[in-house]
Amino acid sequence: MSIIINIKPEAEAELTRQAKVHGVRPEAYAATLLEEAVHNGAAKKLTSDQLERTLLELAQFSYKIPLLPEEAFTREGLYQDHD
Repeated sequence: MSIIINIKPEAEAELTRQAKVHGVRPEAYAATLLEEAVHNGAAKKLTSDQLERTLLELAQFSYKIPLLPEEAFTREGLYQDHD
């Protein structure tokens, strides 16, 4: 299958750079990245039972997570280290 896509010049430059590092043409490298993304996306699908079990496992020790103060969620709190 052939696909024509338009990407930003910065993305094209980075793709070309990474392809060169791997010793392949940018087109071949882009195809490899796309195939990996499609494969990984299909592999990550969970059944509803698996999702529920995963969420329960994540929540199991949630009571140990410290609460954040209200100011942590304000604009000033989020950007306190920026001018």
